[in-house]
Formats: sequence, structure tokens, C-alpha cells
Amino acid sequence: MNLSLFNTANLFEAATNLFQQLGIKLNSNTAEPLPAKDLLKQYYKDNDTFKTIGKTYFIGIIDNTVFHATGMFDHDSYRGYSYKEALQQGDKNYDGLMLFALELSKQPNRTEISDLTRTFNRISQKMPVALVLKYKTGNEACFSIAISERFKYKQNWRQGEKAGKVIILRDIQTETTHAGHERILLDLVKPVGVTNYDKLHQHWLQVLDVNILNKKFFQELANWYFWAIENVSFPDDLEKRKDVRNSTNLIRLITRVVFIWFIKEKSLVPNALFDKRHLDKILKDFNRNKKSQNYYQAILQNLFFGTLNQKMDERKFVESHSGFVKSDQSIRNFYRYPEKFTISEKEVIKLFADVPFLNGGLFDCLDKTNEETKKDSFVDGFTRITAKQANIPDYIFFGEEREVDLNAIYATKNKKYKSRGLINLLESYKFTVAENTPIEEEIALDPELLGKVFENLLASYNPETQTTARKQTGSFYTPREIVNYMVDESLLEYIKQNVKNDDADFELRLRELISYSETPNPFNEQETKALIEGINNCKILDPACGSGAFPMGILHKMVHLLQKLDPGNKLWKAQQKENIIGDQIKLLEKDREAI
Repeated sequence: MNLSLFNTANLFEAATNLFQQLGIKLNSNTAEPLPAKDLLKQYYKDNDTFKTIGKTYFIGIIDNTVFHATGMFDHDSYRGYSYKEALQQGDKNYDGLMLFALELSKQPNRTEISDLTRTFNRISQKMPVALVLKYKTGNEACFSIAISERFKYKQNWRQGEKAGKVIILRDIQTETTHAGHERILLDLVKPVGVTNYDKLHQHWLQVLDVNILNKKFFQELANWYFWAIENVSFPDDLEKRKDVRNSTNLIRLITRVVFIWFIKEKSLVPNALFDKRHLDKILKDFNRNKKSQNYYQAILQNLFFGTLNQKMDERKFVESHSGFVKSDQSIRNFYRYPEKFTISEKEVIKLFADVPFLNGGLFDCLDKTNEETKKDSFVDGFTRITAKQANIPDYIFFGEEREVDLNAIYATKNKKYKSRGLINLLESYKFTVAENTPIEEEIALDPELLGKVFENLLASYNPETQTTARKQTGSFYTPREIVNYMVDESLLEYIKQNVKNDDADFELRLRELISYSETPNPFNEQETKALIEGINNCKILDPACGSGAFPMGILHKMVHLLQKLDPGNKLWKAQQKENIIGDQIKLLEKDREAI
């Protein structure tokens, strides 16, 4: 897909061309920019987010008329909409999508995109509004597409619909487009046979459904896992059963690599470590044939154990030796395998120099030395002893897509499955470090996925769940909607039991507060202070924590409640100060008693 017009043409032309490539000929006859303040009127917000709006264009309505303007059903009466006519349509019809394009002076974050999208949706009573937002990151033009779900008001007397969750396809680069964004844009192209808005809308909902994206990713990852398990080997010092040994080590490998993929989004790990062209220059025999296996040992193991698990100023190679035991042999967080590189040890250390020390258990090397017997037991195989090394061929990470026979795994017959290298797979999806919420959903893989991957693959080698896991791989996540319901009901019951209020409408007001509606705080000052104190005293325990979706959901919701109750954060800060001072006084009193 050619996005170069976002760098050369005005935004109206670029956005119109984008939708033309999606198979949609837009219908705006207002090519001139519109003042955002005049367009939004009383809904305009005089804050930093809205001040970034430069030019605003009405680029059209996607409704049934666009299907008569694609060349298939052209007719003379087609003339398009002015923005005033579009607003009239928006107040009359539900079936359609009104589109505006905004030029921003700086890159917006996800919350700012949601705020802009919700505000533009308020100018249309019935028809939802979508935005194309253009801005620059460095010298490259980027854009985001944001669409708001619409729901009917529960009250019969209220006209139109209210804005729901904002769905965002974010930070699409126009010159170096990410493969994950490229694939989603191509999937949005109007399929053959789609001849009205309703069919197009249903198709787009499928493409922009993050749950479907997650399942697609997990199915690909599961295919890779079940293929790779037959093509790797790990030390058998502690686990003699090959299937269990390979399963546990591969799950650990996936968890480590996917975690790194998320922190790579924050530029904490260099892309060069996963770039085939660069790796070909610095590794010997990289990905040459089926026997090539230097990548896992030289790059990934040194990244896991010698970098992420070692302080930045203490990184170095173990001493070289020829059969003699050195004092650093049992130290598991020094670099190894200099002979596998084409560059010097100093250059290797420089390659990893900017990667932070994480000080977490995920990257602990599980190879251990018995303090009494001095005997080594190898699990990860991060060693110079060849017979005890882990062996994972380069093609497991960088192999091209191939057909693999997984019928026995999934209990199917004559079905064709495909798999490709793990790094190639990860590069084809867009990741984000910001977790989705019930009101903002970015079409990308978020950190919640890491726990889900671990939970679901873990079941594949558990004798009690193995068959079920393999047959149902990718289809048994706990849906986010269920987590959200559990969060809301748990907080509601906690507050009802711990914040005294006998008003008949207390629960009704609580539900309004807990919801993600834009209504203001429905409680008076005294009630607000009591609620903040209740939230402050709340303790969350999840004995079956799993991926952590429930405690993280509770945390998000508690922050949401505090933002609604105390937008300036004054009451919360005052309570924290009182609590700290009170604790200090109690400590002083204890000290006096001790004296």
C-alpha cells in the first residue's frame, strides 16, 4: 500500500487516496480546511490536546452511496456531501461512518486520540464519526485511524447514541510502514461481494477486533511451538523426558523473547539483534543451512543472561581456557561464545551496551553448581561444554513459511498447517506497551498477551490438560469483557460493604461512577472523601492470579474512580499525607514506650 502522499500532498488528498486504496471512493465536496472550533462549537475543549489541531478536513461519509461511485454503479446524480449536509445525515441515519481528517502539531498519545474521537462523535447524534490523524515523528509523516463504537442510550427520552469504546490503529508510519500495520490495512480493503455499508462495517469489525488478532497470533505461535518442539534439544541433567524438557524450555524461551519484544517497543533493546542483514555480518555461518545454530547461543543467550541479568558496568566475557577450570566458569551472567562472532569481544559488548539490567527472575540462568559437590547441572545450557549446550537451529527463528504436519497434535485429518521462524512471526505483528482498557483499544498486541501465552502453552505439557490444550489452542482466553464484569462487581460490593451510605440511590450512583461514561462525579464532598478513603484501604488478593488480568483490571478501574472523584488529585494527596504523618506518630510513640 502506497502511503507516500501523506508526505507530499495535503491531508485531504492523502486521506482520500488512502480510502481509495481500501476500495472506497469518498464523497466529500468540501476540500478546504474547516476551523475545528466552529465545527465542534460547544464541545471544543480549550486544552493542550485540542490546541494541537491545525487543519481539519471533512473527507466524506461511508454509506450506501459510496458503492454507487466505485465505477460499478456510477450515475450522474452522485455529487457527494458538504460537511453541513453530512452533519444533517449524521443526525438522521445510523447506517454510515462520517470521516474527518485532522493535522496535528505533535504526536498524540492514546488517551488524547480517544478524547478527540469522542468529542467529534458528539457533533453527530446517530452516525458514528471516525478520524484520520496526521502528525510527524522525526521527519516522517505518521497517521492514526480512530473509530468510536456507538450504543443507544438506555433512557428512551434521549435522542441518538452515546460513544463507546474507541478503536485505534495507531502510529502508522508512511515511509517505513510496520509489517503488522501493512497487513491490517490490506485486510481492510473492501472484499469482492461487499456491496453495501452494513457488509463493509461487519468486515471492518472483524479486522479491527483485537480478540481476533490475539487468537490469530496465538494460533501462529502454537503452530511454531509444536513444530519447533521436534527440532530442538536441551540438556537432560534434571529432566530426562524429552517431550517435557523441550516443552518447558520452549515455553520459557517464548516468554523471554515475547517480553523482550515488548520492551523493544520502548527502544530498550536494539533492532539490530533481530535484523537478518546485520546478523549476517556479525555472526559466523548465520542461517546458512539446517545445521546453522549460532543465533540462539551467541545473541539470545548472551542477551538473556549476560545482559538483561547483569549490571551494565559489570558486563564482560568469561576468560578463555583450554580444559582448565577457571574461577568464572560457574558464573552464569558473563558473556560466552566469542568464537561464534565475526567481530571482537569489545564490539560484542558494545552491541549490548545500552540494554538495561532488569534484575528479574525471568532472565536468571537455570544452570546451577552444587555448592557441596561442585557438580554442574544444566537446564538452559549456557556453557562452553558442547555436550551440555542447548541446540536450536537458526531456521527456528528465521525460517521462511513452510507447511508442517500438525494433524496428530490437533487431532485433525489431512489439514494443512503452516509455520515460520519465531522472529519472522513476531515482526509481522504490531506490539504496544500500553494495555487496552474497556474504553480504549489499540489494534495491536498488548502486554496482557504475555500472560495468556504462558498460561495456554503451559497446559500443552500438563498430562491432565494436554489433549484439551492441543485441540483448543488459541480459543480459551478469559475474555476481557468477563474480567471487566468481575472487576466492576467486586469493587461495587467492596464499596457497599465498607463505605457507609444509606441513600436509596447509592448503588445506582456507584454504578454510574464505576462506568466509563463521561458524566461527572455524582457524589457530594463528604461522600467523595469517604469513597477515596475506602479505595485507599482496599486490598486486592487473587489466589489464582494467572496472567494477572484481574488485579491489573482492578488497578485500572481504581485509578479511573479516583480521576472521576478527585480530578485534581488534591483529596488523595491530602489523605496520603495524613496517613504518613499518622504512621510516623505511631512509630514515635512505640519508640518512647521502648525507651
